Amino acid sequence: MSEERDIVVVGGGICGLATGLALHRKGIQSLVLERSETLRATGSAIIMQPNGWRALDQLGVGPKLRKTAIAMEGGRIVSIPDGKQGPILLGGEVRCLRRMDLINVLAEGLPSNTVRFGCRVVSVELDPTTSRPLLHLDDGGTIKAKVVIGCDGVYSVVANIVGLNKTGLYPTYVTRGFTRYENGHGLANEFVVMRNDELQLGWLPIDDRLVYWFVTRNWTSPESRATLSKDPMLLRSSIVKAMNDFPTEAIQMVSGSDLATVQYTELRYRPPWEILRRSLRKGVIVVAGDAMHAMAPFLAQGGAASLEDAVVLARCLAEKIKLANSDGHGPRETRLSFEKPAVEEAFEKYSKERRARAFWLTLQTYFIAMLLGNYSGIIKLMTVLLMAVLFSDKIGHTRYDCGRL
Repeated sequence: MSEERDIVVVGGGICGLATGLALHRKGIQSLVLERSETLRATGSAIIMQPNGWRALDQLGVGPKLRKTAIAMEGGRIVSIPDGKQGPILLGGEVRCLRRMDLINVLAEGLPSNTVRFGCRVVSVELDPTTSRPLLHLDDGGTIKAKVVIGCDGVYSVVANIVGLNKTGLYPTYVTRGFTRYENGHGLANEFVVMRNDELQLGWLPIDDRLVYWFVTRNWTSPESRATLSKDPMLLRSSIVKAMNDFPTEAIQMVSGSDLATVQYTELRYRPPWEILRRSLRKGVIVVAGDAMHAMAPFLAQGGAASLEDAVVLARCLAEKIKLANSDGHGPRETRLSFEKPAVEEAFEKYSKERRARAFWLTLQTYFIAMLLGNYSGIIKLMTVLLMAVLFSDKIGHTRYDCGRL
């Protein structure tokens, strides 16, 4: 079957739902295509920092989400085995949200039938006659759209057509999970990171019974990667074995986690220089979220940056396509114009605003990955010096304000 739509958002994850919600709040209808049969969340939880909360408040969902997770009152990093400690600067409101809580709240704000499930886009091309995007679906159907927004992740089909198609794979992987303490965990409301030479463990309480934890490690061999990534129990056991010099409470946290929540994730990223030199749009097609700036979770900014994208994109688009009816007859109304020049102008403004933000976030994350990876001492020393010059304000990225919707 073939159909026509004004705005199609490809991908129904955090960025896609947030983009659909932002457009809805600006009075613009969209269709969100999600390949899964239901709402889905990649990963267990998401750490939301001050810049993310600013975006959530603009989307109108901040107050509801604050009720789902406690606020952190501080943070510390602990060296193992000597026990030396240092502070983790938070810079403002930090909470750890269950990803499904965030997904559900974003979806609840959308009009019914905005999200179409079980709909996977396999390719995008431009109609040779009209230059309008044609989305080809896995069921053989097509959708002709006036506007296409790619929020379809690091393996984005939409990013390919705009020319943003290169990704890299870090030698580091992350394992995440939840641990539930039926009688209460008794932990302080703080963000804690413990590290030794082999791994780094971090945790944050979500409420008085549930704790989110994550572990980052470097692969030792291709064989271990292939084996551990397919077996959550073996993956968890290998982590516990490497934590022999960690405090008992930390070991018990990982060993006592809910195995169904233990997830392995390889860390793919969009090279920062690609974001700087490649176009983020092509005609009336544009990308947002991980499709634009996939990054490792070392800054905990991937989700928040996607929320910022949604706010900025909806604002820029509404400014250009909303036209007031000023013929002097009847009540003043607002109509939408999806003329190609207006949409292209909106996307160009969005791209200019988001390019610098995405570049600096991915660059800082890239440097952190260099420090955590198995690189030579000279490379790590150069990385430290560059970070000292470029990112002397270690939490400056959390002060970013995406502006009003």
